[in-house]
Amino acid sequence: MASAASVTMRARSALQRAMSVPAMVTSRSSAALSAVSSRSMSTFDKVGVVGLGLMGHGICQVAAASGAHSSVVAFEAESQYLDRGRERIEASVGKLLKKGKITPEKADETLGCITYTTDPSDLSNVDMVVEAVIEDMDLKKDLYGNALGKICKPEAIFASNTSSLSITEMAEISGRPENFVGVHFFNPVQIMKLVEVISTDRTDPAVFERAQAWVGDIGKVCVTCRDTPGFIVNRLLVPSLMQAILMAERGDASVADIDVSMQLGAGHPMGPLTLADYVGLDTCYFIMRGWVEKFPNEPAFEMPNLLKEKVEAGDLGRKTGKGFYHWDGDKRGDPVA
Repeated sequence: MASAASVTMRARSALQRAMSVPAMVTSRSSAALSAVSSRSMSTFDKVGVVGLGLMGHGICQVAAASGAHSSVVAFEAESQYLDRGRERIEASVGKLLKKGKITPEKADETLGCITYTTDPSDLSNVDMVVEAVIEDMDLKKDLYGNALGKICKPEAIFASNTSSLSITEMAEISGRPENFVGVHFFNPVQIMKLVEVISTDRTDPAVFERAQAWVGDIGKVCVTCRDTPGFIVNRLLVPSLMQAILMAERGDASVADIDVSMQLGAGHPMGPLTLADYVGLDTCYFIMRGWVEKFPNEPAFEMPNLLKEKVEAGDLGRKTGKGFYHWDGDKRGDPVA
């Protein structure tokens, strides 16, 4: 299993290679064109999604299914990750179709709205770019400063799906701080209704309003927040997850008992360690590492050694099959001994 550092390095090098290697573009243009006449255009005509991982593929699917866009451009730097994202979207749409939640026509319209590409220049004409790459500030700065900022049209709005990093820092490096917002979705994107929309001191109020309207256009519930660490949800949630991990690290209680206690004693739908596994231990690690480095005197921000050890071992939770629990896909097994 790869360490968190090696994952970040691979992602950064893939982005850099994407600027020079032959690209792959696939689309279902005929289906998309046939659906345009019934699609009600709203806040943004064309939207790009950068990164088709756990969050990005869901954002791409929801945007395409909303009927609010003539095109959703799905970008990954490497074809293997592009294909994986496409498979996730097609599987998710197929599941909805099988359950009778959507019609075959709606499934075709959703899939036909998406153009998959490894060529960054295909983002040059989008009206809004939603970035959903891993939680690493250097990687995101490379993306905004060396790729998107140079490729996308000047009026395009940039929106980061970061769950914890500074929107202000990314906005400044992008060269268009007035056109930069945060749009923080929650996992799984297809199900979770909430989206936090974040502004900086330099965000144009009209851009902020358009971003809020877009969240409504795609069927989500918008809350707003200024650029503060963790925004609303994670500022409250992540420190509580760290406390649960610290309890397990100290041996104060077992992993199972910590989770059951918060389910039955606090009415939570799942325990904090199950949730950490589900979110991804690497994501939790990157969030807290960034906060600890930037706010060393904030007592609520504490990194458990146990979390660092699991990430370094490649035990990232649900997505790798092992974290605080064993996982078989989305099915949680027994706690790891």
